Order: sequence, then structure tokens, then C-alpha cells
Amino acid sequence: MKTVLITGAAQGIGRATAERFLASGHALVATDMSAKLLEELKSVAPDRVATLAQDIKADPAPDAAVDLALKTFGRLDVLVNNAGVGEPRPIHESDDSDIDRFLDINVRAQIRFCRAALAAMTSGAAIVNIASIFGFRGSAGAGVYAVSKAAMIGLTRQLAADHGPAGIRVNAVAPGLIRTPLTADRIDNDAAFRRQMVDTTPFPRIGTPQDIAAAVCFLASEDAGFISGHTLVVDGGWLVANGRRDASGAP
Repeated sequence: MKTVLITGAAQGIGRATAERFLASGHALVATDMSAKLLEELKSVAPDRVATLAQDIKADPAPDAAVDLALKTFGRLDVLVNNAGVGEPRPIHESDDSDIDRFLDINVRAQIRFCRAALAAMTSGAAIVNIASIFGFRGSAGAGVYAVSKAAMIGLTRQLAADHGPAGIRVNAVAPGLIRTPLTADRIDNDAAFRRQMVDTTPFPRIGTPQDIAAAVCFLASEDAGFISGHTLVVDGGWLVANGRRDASGAP
């Protein structure tokens, strides 16, 4: 039984990933801002879930989460750096608080969680970072969010180089358009957003949190035992095609 630490585990991609690891029989340390939603997750497998309500950007957060894993389950095998923020503005419209928000939560906190986890990990452990398709290409209006996700891809590569000799693998997943509580309203009601993201995705459906959970669990598993430094794109073909399709699915 592996011990898995997931940030932002209470809903959306984090919740789906937590449930998939639990279904595979693993122990879980789940952190999130919402204590209520964490308790709901804990009820899925009370004897295999430890929860911690925290703000990941707080200085004590990474060590507190790792310590909880070690004290409760005696080990830490997998870190899933899932928590993050979106809804960017173009850089020329961003103020310093916007810049700080994205870099503090999407980059600084992620690096600090990796650092804390690596101190507790041994050969066979794995880190999976959640990046984004916007980390690979420029996109109008993606602003500091895109910069932060590109940083996560770079962090993944660097950690794979540094810690591969110790038998620790580091990979990332780059989601495309995924329906979550944070994106549902824009998917359903924002026509411009649908033109940018839905109409340009070749595959004829929107992604689900379970799609990302499957990719994360694969990269953390022995089936991916010789994969490290890789970012797995899960986007229905948006990144490679990114062209409009009509209702029949034809370009």
C-alpha cells in the first residue's frame, strides 16, 4: 500500500484522483482549503485517509502535510501537486497582486511541496505535477497563469534530472478543457470561452476529472516505471490541432 499526498484534494481533479488512488487500495493524505469537503472525502475510506485543511502557500504547509503522512502511515510514496488557481488576465492588465497570486500558489507552493516530499521519499517514489496545455503555447489572455504552468513543466524536468539517480520519478499532466466546479459556468455560459476551448477541441466531448485522475495514477504506477521528466498532455487533441470543427465533428 502506497501513501499518496494530494493537494487540492477536496473537489474536481483532486477529488477524482484521490478516489482513484483509494479504489486501488492506497493510503491518502488529502489537503485542501475546505475542511467540510475533506471530511466528505475521508468518509470514503476512514481508515486510509488523513486530512489537513490548509492554505498551500502558507510557509508551514508543506512540512505539515508531509509530517502528517509520516506520522499516520509511516511513509510517503507519491506527491500529486494538484492545487492551483486560474482565471487569468492579460499581463498588461495584471497588477502586482495578480502576479503574486499566480506565482505564490502555482509555482512557489508547488516547489516547496516538492522539496518537503523529496526529503521523505526513497527509491520508487514519484511526483506528479498538474501543469496545463497553456504551459506549452502562447494563448491570448492566458497571462501569468500560462507562465506559471510553463514553470511547472520546467520544474518537472529539472527534478527528474536531479532525483532520477535516487530512483525517484517526476512527471506532469497537462490537462486541456476539463469540466470541474471551477470551469462549469464558463463552459455552459461563456460563448467566447466555448469558441476558444470547446469548438477547437477535435475530440467530441469535454474532459472529465476522471480523465486526469487516470493519467496521474498511471504516471505514479509501476506501469510508468521508466517514465520520468515527461509531461503527459490530456486534452482531446486541442494542443496539436486547435482548429474549428462543425457540429458533425469535421474541420
